[in-house]
Amino acid sequence: MKSYRLVPGRGLAGLTLHDRDVPEPGRGQVVVRIRANSLGFRDLRVLSGEYPLPVTPGVVPGCEGVGEVVAVGADVTRVRPGDRVAATVFPRWLDGPFRREDAAQLGTMIDGVLTEYALLSEDGVVHLPEHLSYEEAAALPLAAVTAWNSLTSGGAPHAGMTVLTLGSGAVSLFVLLFAKLAGARVIVTTSGPAKAERLRALGADEVINYRENPVWWKEVHALTDGQGADRVVDATGPLEQSLRSVAAGGEVAFVGYWLSGAKGAAPVDPATLFAAGSVLRRIATGSRAHFLELNRAVEAHRLRPVIDRVFPFEQVPDALAYCGSGGGFGKVIISHA
Repeated sequence: MKSYRLVPGRGLAGLTLHDRDVPEPGRGQVVVRIRANSLGFRDLRVLSGEYPLPVTPGVVPGCEGVGEVVAVGADVTRVRPGDRVAATVFPRWLDGPFRREDAAQLGTMIDGVLTEYALLSEDGVVHLPEHLSYEEAAALPLAAVTAWNSLTSGGAPHAGMTVLTLGSGAVSLFVLLFAKLAGARVIVTTSGPAKAERLRALGADEVINYRENPVWWKEVHALTDGQGADRVVDATGPLEQSLRSVAAGGEVAFVGYWLSGAKGAAPVDPATLFAAGSVLRRIATGSRAHFLELNRAVEAHRLRPVIDRVFPFEQVPDALAYCGSGGGFGKVIISHA
């Protein structure tokens, strides 16, 4: 089989394709024939050495992969050969709050899924919604789980609630889709009219162009009669504007520490944090339980993710270069077909 390997800190030059033996499952393990992957900005950070988690040299990259179980080890009971499954990004995080012992992540600390066959723990896989193709399902493990965690950990969204999500990246697109399923009013920030039009077509109630309105928190207040948004999902920053946008007693789900270039970001004034009168919740993707919950919602509503482009497995470097170019809308998918 073929697998990618990476040397952190070297960018695309550190990504190479290798021949390896197909793995054999041990006790509690499964072998999955990967059929599709998803890529994004997170993968570029891993390659560049700027990711917040440690990256093992020579690790198989990629944390988003789906496929078919082809072999199972002793004592495996949750899946069987032939099942369509997705890998969970944090295979040890099954439920409850994120703990340090849950931090082993696919594609950084342990081998990931940019490979033809992946050896995974049976605890680290979930079944796919039946109506989704492999390429569609590959969009779920990172962005969709993060969006679901962001929206539900502080209480599920509901009709009458206003949700603000920042940017038109994959997490925000899933926030928009999930929040609209719950009947919430959704405001989205974006960079221009073309993306604004697509966001409205997906159900956005209001779209704020942050280039035309750089102090966009004032626009949020204008759209909410001065109250602010009940839930803010911040996947891009700046955090200070999110804190000024949230309603008193609301919540900011903070996804974008490393996405927003936090090393160079201005520190948040404690007075702004206090004045927000809201909860600031740090989001680290999500658990297996989050994934199972969102799959039930996706299946019940026959929801389909937004796909931007599909590349073949042999063109992963080209796909990553495309991710880095910006301007896309939706998930970038790798197909093994």
